[in-house]
Amino acid sequence: MSNPNEPGMPLPDLENEGMDVVPGANAGFPVDDDGDDGSKEAADLEAIFDVPVNVSAVLGRSRMDVGELLKLGPGTVLELDRKVGEAIDIYVNDRLVARGEVVLVEDRLGVTMTEIIKAER
Repeated sequence: MSNPNEPGMPLPDLENEGMDVVPGANAGFPVDDDGDDGSKEAADLEAIFDVPVNVSAVLGRSRMDVGELLKLGPGTVLELDRKVGEAIDIYVNDRLVARGEVVLVEDRLGVTMTEIIKAER
């Protein structure tokens, strides 16, 4: 069983200069500190570390009329647009950032990221 304090993907070491990039994990963090690439130092990002973000894990979606919604009650099974075992979508501030799998950690549900989605600009 996985430990919630030991994530599957390494986090960047923000204390050290000249970090190496782990593919998909450190996107946006500096690779080196020679100043030629115009990237910010990790210490420059410290001001935003306490900014709250909304993280959502979407198991699936369903569309219905308001009349159908009002008929739902305890024990109602709601059919979603995903199959069992299919990856779930992980959103940060309503932007799709990753896909993953639902896992059980002790008596709580969690999400393991299996794919990082690159931002299209």
